[in-house]
Amino acid sequence: MPTAPFLAAALGRAAAHTPIWFMRQAGRSLPEYRAQRGEGSILDAIKQPELATELTLQPVRRYGVDAAVLFSDIVVPAHAVGFGIDVSPGTGPVCAKPLRTEGDLARLRAFDAADDAPYVAETVRQVARELPEQVPVLAFAGAPFTVASYLIEGRPSRTYAHTKQMMHGNPSLWHAVMERLVQHAVESISNQLLSGARAFQLFDSWAGALSAAEYQRLVLPHSTAVFHELANAFPGAPGIHFGVGCDHLLEHMHTAGPAVLGLDWRTSIPDARRRMGESLVVQGNLDPALVLAGAEIAIAGTRAVLADNTLPDGSRHPGHIFNLGHGVQPETDPGVLAAVVAHVHEATAT
Repeated sequence: MPTAPFLAAALGRAAAHTPIWFMRQAGRSLPEYRAQRGEGSILDAIKQPELATELTLQPVRRYGVDAAVLFSDIVVPAHAVGFGIDVSPGTGPVCAKPLRTEGDLARLRAFDAADDAPYVAETVRQVARELPEQVPVLAFAGAPFTVASYLIEGRPSRTYAHTKQMMHGNPSLWHAVMERLVQHAVESISNQLLSGARAFQLFDSWAGALSAAEYQRLVLPHSTAVFHELANAFPGAPGIHFGVGCDHLLEHMHTAGPAVLGLDWRTSIPDARRRMGESLVVQGNLDPALVLAGAEIAIAGTRAVLADNTLPDGSRHPGHIFNLGHGVQPETDPGVLAAVVAHVHEATAT
């Protein structure tokens, strides 16, 4: 059987078509999601493998995407070890007692996926059994910086004031927090890969708030540790590194060791390859706002992204996974996303 298009592209190899999936493809934009998700914290839904399996599979059925990203959340490990973090509807991750001192670090113990969150592995197993071989399960975890920012700030932030205060004012505590979160990320992704996932994404969603110097000195060593440990344990599972507003950090993020570099809509594919080499495998990068403007505008944007991945001889670069430059917005029309998927598959079929 031919290699799954997603896995082939992630390794820079030719595929039957350009693979496509969407960040936050399982979620509030789907009426079937809203009908089954129920009320309350997303963490409660994640703890129900049958429900989480169904929510993971819904976008695969509706859109025909080339990967099923697990229905989960980046704060699952911290929640599961009892740190005291939840996901508030309409707000995001919140914790009543943020991590501000050495004493608070004791609440962030090491994560044991089998004991602390067995429901995640069960969901991955169920999803993998339901999917065809050509559609892999995509594992994910939050990168140490982004998860740390939620734990330290206590809620989503625009300034990351407490986080930066710890980074610069108490670097020993900062590195201790990051090392613990490296363990969480590696354990979480390893558990998903052992349970049937075949690739993974590390979300460093808010790293763009940092200067290049801050990132290189205080964050990059820890993200590198995640990719290094996973590459040693799972050499056949390609990893994706993604952040928002990270154009000034892309070279550093690339050196962390991912197989695929995720791009938001601000950085063009040709520019990324000019800076990091023509062999660079990329994911992205249609502006999520364009799918809110209707099918005609979304398809025009899709054509532009595909054109960005075209080589001088007119062929397509094999190292491209199509995605949005960030997650699907809740108000997105599912019909527009379906049209984007159909266009990518039809326009790139060999």
